Amino acid sequence: MNIILFDDPIIRQDLLPLTFTRPVAGLRVGILTIAEKWAKRLGSPVAFLTQPYLQPKYKKTGSGSQNLYINGAALPDAELVQAVRELKPGEALYQQELLLAFNSDVPAFDTPDELAAYTPANRKMHDSCTVIRQVWDIFLQNGAQIRSDFAVVTEGRQSQPVSDRFTIVYNEENIFIEEGVKIRAAILNAENGPIYLGKNAQVHEGAIIKGPFSLGEESNVNVGGKMRGDVSIGPFCKVGGEVAASVIFGYTNKGHEGYLGNSVLGEWINIGADTNTSNLKNNYAEVKVWNYRAGALKGSGQQFCGLIMGDHSKCGINTMFNTGTVVGVSANIFGAGFPPHFIPSFSWGGADGFVTFKLPKATELAEKIMCRRNLHFSETDQAIFQHIFEQGEQYRDWEE
Repeated sequence: MNIILFDDPIIRQDLLPLTFTRPVAGLRVGILTIAEKWAKRLGSPVAFLTQPYLQPKYKKTGSGSQNLYINGAALPDAELVQAVRELKPGEALYQQELLLAFNSDVPAFDTPDELAAYTPANRKMHDSCTVIRQVWDIFLQNGAQIRSDFAVVTEGRQSQPVSDRFTIVYNEENIFIEEGVKIRAAILNAENGPIYLGKNAQVHEGAIIKGPFSLGEESNVNVGGKMRGDVSIGPFCKVGGEVAASVIFGYTNKGHEGYLGNSVLGEWINIGADTNTSNLKNNYAEVKVWNYRAGALKGSGQQFCGLIMGDHSKCGINTMFNTGTVVGVSANIFGAGFPPHFIPSFSWGGADGFVTFKLPKATELAEKIMCRRNLHFSETDQAIFQHIFEQGEQYRDWEE
């Protein structure tokens, strides 16, 4: 049977700009991406039913004719996995009116919209699972998901020991260290939640890490870094300064001093030295966040919300981001003052105004950056950039 993680069209729009460049199930929450969670829980590879322009990069189907569709925004737990496994052909699982899973008895769907338009006749209800519906849900659920993923990833396995005699450890049984990890003169405090250190990761001198915390493969917590809990860092990242209740997807650098709180950063991002995010308004009011589906600021219901930044975006040294700032894909932000709360994709500038980051230059920069990690910005990646660039023209009002 093919396990296919589908994008709910409404949720996918609410999760932009993070879903401009990946399926919903490609989002990282906790140690793993949502797709990785389902693959581990079901013991099977997964495919994706996502936007047509993303399909060349993200495989749609495997072999065989039986298809089990699962909502890519649903976070698996034991009860949900059991309910999905028990679906018979033609049966669908719903959380109120939201389709969670469908054991398809009809020909394969070509797009998420086709699946959304289809109404399975046999409906079963399952209201207890967690669904990532808004961008801030990623950091709100991150601590719980680190705990959940930690149990799955480490089950039946033995951690490497903390061998550095200058490293201080609290609650060592709640720490899991993969092969090749190097720790030097750090503090690891897992009293409030687990700490997971991925293969060949490094924790440098003077770093302070409080759980729940996850550090991906080949990633670094730099000298003196302060990780304050509920923090996930994906693979191949370099992170320093002060970080709290935030998720960094992968291949992203926030290597220097500066505060990042209640935030989500995509891939291939670089945060300049001494950049700070505000995550709390001075009047303690609800933070409003730009929503692509509404085309306007939307109340988040949250008192704490920092920066949401799409893939391949950058900011210069001493950048100041206001509460609830949303930055699109491949934006370059610099200069004094607070930039706007919403910065469209392929923007170049800051508080004094923007010009368009032309597509050839943006593509050239992405290629240079990926080459440094021995990866190639492919023709498929270029086509995705082209689509996002054209889709984002409506937001770059300076082009009018």
